[in-house]
Amino acid sequence: MDIWVSVLRTIFLYFFIILIMRLMGKREIGQLSVFDLIVFFMIAEISVFLLEDSNMPLLTGLAPMITLVVLQIACSMILLKSSKLRRLVDGDPVFLIKKGHIQDKQMEKLRYNMDDLMQQLREKNIANLADVEFAILEPSGKLSVFPKEEVQPPSRKELLPTIAKKFVLPTAVILDGKVQKEGLEEINQTIFWLKQQIQKQGYKDFKEIFYASYHPNDEELYIDPKDS
Repeated sequence: MDIWVSVLRTIFLYFFIILIMRLMGKREIGQLSVFDLIVFFMIAEISVFLLEDSNMPLLTGLAPMITLVVLQIACSMILLKSSKLRRLVDGDPVFLIKKGHIQDKQMEKLRYNMDDLMQQLREKNIANLADVEFAILEPSGKLSVFPKEEVQPPSRKELLPTIAKKFVLPTAVILDGKVQKEGLEEINQTIFWLKQQIQKQGYKDFKEIFYASYHPNDEELYIDPKDS
């Protein structure tokens, strides 16, 4: 008998939670606000208690669930009307790359590292950081990327001479002022060569540079200095 009670409670909760999700509105995981996440976590916890304890009346668990949904809908309506509260709860978009320059101070505040940035750029089909004019981290956690104007899809005529070239990713040789020896080994170059290259671009010390990469197709070093 207890098994059938558990099965029926599970089926009921399954459809009840689907109804709750419909009332809260359709959103992707990346678009959920802080309020949405809190409500989802609390509903999940309450559901677990209801399923584990078959002696607990359903109304005891459904009442707080309904309360949470009403509260979430009310908060959503308030945030819809107030941009100040919306920015306070969800946060503002943040420039990670601005006018082609990496905003390393902002990245440090957000605890956002270069690996995260490069991964999201690759997801946008951008292999070379030097091609980016603006990159904005949205409140949802997604990265909006705007390439430089001169980076345009090549025509068929322009593409033919480069078809035989093998696609390669740029190699990081300086990261946060530190020389990446593995990167230098990968491109068969030395620290002395790297020193000469940064001096050609007006830098005296590696510590002045936040990020530098070498792209073999361009045969040039891309440098992004640290924020002053």
